[in-house]
Amino acid sequence: MPVDFSGTWQLVSSDNFEGYMLALGIDFATRKIAKMLKPQKVIKQDGNSFSISTISTFRNYFVEFKIGEEFEEDNKGLDNRKCKSVVTWDNDKLICVQTGEKRNRGWAHWIEGDELYLELRCEEQISLQVFKRV
Repeated sequence: MPVDFSGTWQLVSSDNFEGYMLALGIDFATRKIAKMLKPQKVIKQDGNSFSISTISTFRNYFVEFKIGEEFEEDNKGLDNRKCKSVVTWDNDKLICVQTGEKRNRGWAHWIEGDELYLELRCEEQISLQVFKRV
């Protein structure tokens, strides 16, 4: 049985988020605001069905998916692009591959102890964020 990601998670650290946002083409003002935020993630998992809400004082983002099923992801409020996404299990990691305008785009989530890790990828940039369970 895969790991259960369900819970509420608070951002505690973020590395190279600026580089990741630059690779996405996010404007200067939005990047400056986003770097200061400490978003909270609320993950609901029911078997292979997921909903992930990312909540901050600036913008919120919501995505729902089922493992192994491709879906159209509308990144409105982030980089305002649409892409085709598919999330799969790699042992206890969730791996998302996003196909669209930007190459090598996607993310990975995994848990170590009471920390949730999020690796964000776009082109040559990788950002690592760490969240603690609330």
